[in-house]
Amino acid sequence: MNIKQAKEEIKHTVQAYLLKDAQGVYRIPAIRQRPILMMGPPGIGKTQIMEQIAGECGIGLVAYTITHHTRQSAVGLPFIKQECFEGKEYSVTEYTMSEIIASVYHRIRDFGQKEGILFIDEINCVSETLTPTMLQFLQCKTFGNQKIPEGWIIVAAGNPPEYNKSVRDFDMVTLDRVRTLDIEADLEVWKPYAREQQIHGAVFSYLELCPRNFYRVEADVDGLQFVTARGWEDLSSLMKLYEELELPVTEELVHEFIRNGEVAQDATAYFDLYRKYREDYGIPEILKGNVKPKVYERLLHADFDEKISVVNLLLDALQLNFADAYREKYVTDAWYQFLKAFHDGDMTSTQYTEMLREKQNAFSLAATQQDGTGSTQTKEERNLQMRILQLLQENAPKDEELSGEALFDLVRSGFAEQKDLLKNVQEKTGKALEHAFDFLEDAFTTGQEMLIFITGLTMGREATSFLTQYDCERYQKYNEELLAGSRRTELLKELSF
Repeated sequence: MNIKQAKEEIKHTVQAYLLKDAQGVYRIPAIRQRPILMMGPPGIGKTQIMEQIAGECGIGLVAYTITHHTRQSAVGLPFIKQECFEGKEYSVTEYTMSEIIASVYHRIRDFGQKEGILFIDEINCVSETLTPTMLQFLQCKTFGNQKIPEGWIIVAAGNPPEYNKSVRDFDMVTLDRVRTLDIEADLEVWKPYAREQQIHGAVFSYLELCPRNFYRVEADVDGLQFVTARGWEDLSSLMKLYEELELPVTEELVHEFIRNGEVAQDATAYFDLYRKYREDYGIPEILKGNVKPKVYERLLHADFDEKISVVNLLLDALQLNFADAYREKYVTDAWYQFLKAFHDGDMTSTQYTEMLREKQNAFSLAATQQDGTGSTQTKEERNLQMRILQLLQENAPKDEELSGEALFDLVRSGFAEQKDLLKNVQEKTGKALEHAFDFLEDAFTTGQEMLIFITGLTMGREATSFLTQYDCERYQKYNEELLAGSRRTELLKELSF
């Protein structure tokens, strides 16, 4: 299965395992809740989907890469305890609570999340001394003599032996106590995630043209050569910063992330072309409705790869507009909900100040939760929440004690400006989208290029959010025509040649 199917399967399992009866008892007792073991190549997003599942299910997440741990940190440290048996005292070895189990209890204590997922990555790549502990963990849901708290579901991930020489096979006794999901890399599943994460347009476009280079693991005379989804994503992040700093993206740099010489060379050459296309075609001017006649003339004689690159350049530029509109709508909606609750609560200035202090404390606590120990918030979400908090503080009463409508008028004073800002951003984005359609219709009519454009619009969260709010007749028209059944199949067949 692909990573998207695995996510749905795990999500459904979480929902089933956490289902309770009328007495509040789990319908499937903990002893029958088989841990899930994801087996698949490295770098395809196994950790990312765990963060998504925890966020969507509203539960906690504690994540560990077990290869970073020793037996002592996983099991706990031994200590001597005196016990009395049949009137005689004995010294007995016990263990302190392991760091991993303690992290689960920290999550419960600090965030009030009594249910969650304990995710252990690279579980079959541990040292020989830790292997029995991992088998005990999967079979008995314990580390040392400490059990996983009830309500916490175990998910583990490992790599097949062809990808990692240090992996250890699980015996039948262990495999008979887990649910194994075999996962494969899938570009079509990765593409919506890539749009949402704003993967560099050059990377996205290259992989559309060269899909076989999305994920490759090969061994030749020069040793192991590989390309992973993680490599493309990490390269994308650095490429964006290099462009801001006006630094060259060299083949040597690309090869540091794309560990296949042939693919690194090919991708670097394409990235240079992509930058040249962006300058030659004047993408920002196209989105303003200022298209030079020579652009159409060049496209008329351009090969297919160049045309697809131009479409992706348009999508890449539009994504920036969609992201702006998404952020402003997020802030506006959150501010509105706060004002509504505030108005219904009929607070005083003192109560308002105290509420802001509580929000600040909650935000600070959430910000300290690092990704490695279970953060289910993205950096973008944290930044938006910080901005909302700053806006509320800027519109807070200063010294005078107010209440009722007088206080409400003061608190909402900046909200009108935020609504105007949202309106302006949405109008700008809508015009850019309409100009993009104007250009595509003049250049390509309703061919393969329009299919790629419409498909690209349906992938990103920000684009989808905008299109549900903005009434774009041409998007609706082409979406129905090109993505419906036989027409889409016909165009995709043409694209495959």
